[in-house]
Amino acid sequence: MSRTIFVTTALPYANGSFHIGHIMEYIQADIWVRALRMAGHTVHFVCADDAHGAPIMLKAESEGISPEELIARIAAERPKYLNGFNIKFDHWHNTHSPENTELSHDIYYALKEAGFISQRSIEQFYDPVKGMFLPDRYIKGECPSCHAKDQYGDACEHCSTAYSPTELIEPYSTLTGSAPILKSSEHFFFNLSDPRCVAFLLEWTQGKNAQGKPHLQSEVLAKTREWLGNSIEESKLDDWDISRDAPYFGIEIPDAPNKYFYVWLDAPVGYLASLKAYCNKEGIDFDALQDPDSDTEQYHFIGKDIIYFHALFWPAMLKFSGRKTPDGLHAHGFITVSGEKMSKSRGTGISPLRYLDIGMDPEWMRYYLAAKLNSRVEDTDFNADDFIARVNSDLIGKYINIASRAANFISRHFDGKLAYLGDKSAIESEYKALSEQVSTDFEAREYARAIRTIMAQADKINQAFDQAQPWVMAKGISDASEETKASLQDICSRALAGFKALSVLLAPVLPALASRVANELFDLGRDFVWDDAAELPTTITPFKHLMQRVEEKHLDQLLEATSANTTEDSPAEETVKPGGEAIAPTINFDDFAKVDLRIAKIVNCESVEGADKLLRLTLDVGEGKTRQVFSGIKSMYKPEQLVGKLTVVVANLAPRKMKFGISEGMVLAASHADTKNNPGIYILEPFNGAKPGMRIL
Repeated sequence: MSRTIFVTTALPYANGSFHIGHIMEYIQADIWVRALRMAGHTVHFVCADDAHGAPIMLKAESEGISPEELIARIAAERPKYLNGFNIKFDHWHNTHSPENTELSHDIYYALKEAGFISQRSIEQFYDPVKGMFLPDRYIKGECPSCHAKDQYGDACEHCSTAYSPTELIEPYSTLTGSAPILKSSEHFFFNLSDPRCVAFLLEWTQGKNAQGKPHLQSEVLAKTREWLGNSIEESKLDDWDISRDAPYFGIEIPDAPNKYFYVWLDAPVGYLASLKAYCNKEGIDFDALQDPDSDTEQYHFIGKDIIYFHALFWPAMLKFSGRKTPDGLHAHGFITVSGEKMSKSRGTGISPLRYLDIGMDPEWMRYYLAAKLNSRVEDTDFNADDFIARVNSDLIGKYINIASRAANFISRHFDGKLAYLGDKSAIESEYKALSEQVSTDFEAREYARAIRTIMAQADKINQAFDQAQPWVMAKGISDASEETKASLQDICSRALAGFKALSVLLAPVLPALASRVANELFDLGRDFVWDDAAELPTTITPFKHLMQRVEEKHLDQLLEATSANTTEDSPAEETVKPGGEAIAPTINFDDFAKVDLRIAKIVNCESVEGADKLLRLTLDVGEGKTRQVFSGIKSMYKPEQLVGKLTVVVANLAPRKMKFGISEGMVLAASHADTKNNPGIYILEPFNGAKPGMRIL
């Protein structure tokens, strides 16, 4: 029976290019969607850019552009990646859209009406210079546990201790360097701890969909139990803060001016917004698809790092806003490179764009990942030697080798016509059963098992062909008996029937190659469906080269170490990192000319009470008055060492209000990026002869 299925992948954040983890997830989902469509099901496959939040707002501000311009720039890159790896979404949207605003408002009002929205005042760190509340990742300070310096406001990267930003020692804003202050604000919460929510989630997480499949993989279910427990009384769920204060780039809460939905509320709503935009474009009834009683199935492919949002918040939001809940989450692990976590600085990352730009076949990657993916939440490792061996051995040596050998005999001696001796029903039954087995494995996301089955069949076909030795029979075939000719034709026809069946089975993984086989070699006039595996071909056209072998040089180029100043998807050119970090992006002279650098004389210097790092400098910049500047150089200098020295100051920097007073500029100093192994910060000292007020040219 035909089914209607709605499928999404996790929304990528719209402040950067795709990385190989995105591509792995999209390939996994694309294979699944193609396999379902080959079975005759209707599948709506959509995604969108996650376009809201403080990081996008701040990145756009740092580049001097609007958030909308940043989003548009990133969106313009997407087709090259998706088309390049033969990933075919029906629609790609973004969360900064009218559809997402409308749906987010509708869901909010429905939750509020049902009694699942509450308000209360909370204290958060606030940057008085930037004039905004700070997300945890924009606060740094000393770890309260191991006392490592410069740790983020949610967890220590040195000792892995989790904490709240208020527990940091000497916290500071990464945006301005100022000491944040605690400030109260009224926030909106989704009452996830409500017993009704907990009861629903206890049931849903253990439930099954209409196909009899669990909503969650066993590993994901076990993870939800850490938060949910096994009863309402055991639940550790807290209410979820769903609001943020202005300034914030997002969707404004409709009945609360200057309050915005937290990005993790409107981001998953983006799944529905993308579907709605697609439905509007295609004339499909969106409301009918999303009716809670609809037969439409809803699945989300996600990484294991966002299980909490998708297995708890998202189904609860949908349930209590009167919408259809997901039929399944398909979580996967991360991708590693030769056993190591991806890292650009260590040269262990894989750039998808570089992969395409150096001419590597995208279907090599699709096949390699499929051969390693399964339905469990496991990491997938990319190994260069294994990649070469799998592609060359499986795809070239086993699969394509069948057609390249058998097709030439049929074209040369039988004018492209195939014929079979004896009863063909056994062959048809074999391939029908095989296609059912493989299609079932693909739907179960047991891709590696499907690939093993396919390659075992390729081995069987090759062995039969080798044992028959058609090349021996073909010698002097023009003078051979009709029986010999028929036998040669049968041997090659069976091999090509097997090749066609293998092509059908591989079509979800190798869609471009399978399409060529269907339309060029077998002249089908359309792409394969599962039933084609058991339909024995009767003619072929002359064989054309289908795929080249992977060479070591391809992997050498792909895995070249990238320097830290190389973007995720640009070729590496420089591996030297002066001072421990890459040179910043190029600016033009007009940008540099905006910075007014002046000679300053330090006429006084003193420690700042209550600050471990700061010195208070009194500077003469030749203005007829002095300036006060705070500088974090206390670890290297005693105040008396600096009095009377010349230095360089950024004279036209906007004054910055700090906890200890106003700082009227910035003294230039140098340090190594790796402060742990290369401690020290050194002010710049001009040669004698320079005078206060002189401009740096």
